[in-house]
Amino acid sequence: MTNIVDLPKLSNPPHVTTRIPRADRASIERLGAFSAATIHEAQGRRGAVASRIKPIDAGMSFVGSAFTVVCAPRDNLMLQVAIHYAQPGDVLIVSAGELTDAGTFGGVLGNACKAKGIAALVTDSGVRDTKELRELGLPVFSGSVSIRGTVKETLGHINQPLVFGGELIRPGDVVKGDVDGVVVVRREEVDDVVALSADRDAKEEELIELYKQGRTTIDLCNLHDVLRQKGITTDLDDIDPYQGLGAR
Repeated sequence: MTNIVDLPKLSNPPHVTTRIPRADRASIERLGAFSAATIHEAQGRRGAVASRIKPIDAGMSFVGSAFTVVCAPRDNLMLQVAIHYAQPGDVLIVSAGELTDAGTFGGVLGNACKAKGIAALVTDSGVRDTKELRELGLPVFSGSVSIRGTVKETLGHINQPLVFGGELIRPGDVVKGDVDGVVVVRREEVDDVVALSADRDAKEEELIELYKQGRTTIDLCNLHDVLRQKGITTDLDDIDPYQGLGAR
């Protein structure tokens, strides 16, 4: 029997952290009802991941808890480790040095994720086997599509805060992705952002209805004074004192 004093000490932090806080599942699902763009705008134009990260199919969308992974460029060792430890509903956020000329994820690992109930994979590197991944139905968002092979050599960290696509993402933060992009919401702010997103959607629906009734963008967006203060000119200036903007 091994004596406890002989056990190796953990690195600080360990390579793999499994115990992370997650938002309430019902709250996550409520957030998922809104688009990434709506969420970004509703929370004060925060959380938008770099626009180069896009789904491999326009119909893909997801919402879930961030399970962060750091891989060396062109090396998917820690991604494979992460799939082992991730829980159903997690979203793998894989930082791999933004090296797009590498196929760090494909059909085989996609099936492993699907079997574990992982909600999605998001990487700043490349993926391959996109036909198979689309048929599998696993949402996959990446910086590129590349067939170039990878190795399994380098240890990295799982579930440590990281900067991904220009945004700080902490383990357990909530991420939503759709055809327009990916947005991150702080796990402790999810319920507040749900309420803000619902309010924004309702206001936009009101605007759309008013446009259908004949109201104009300048009117509804209150642009009269802004445009005049900036000195806008039109070819109507000599015949219309309101420059085609309408009276205030």
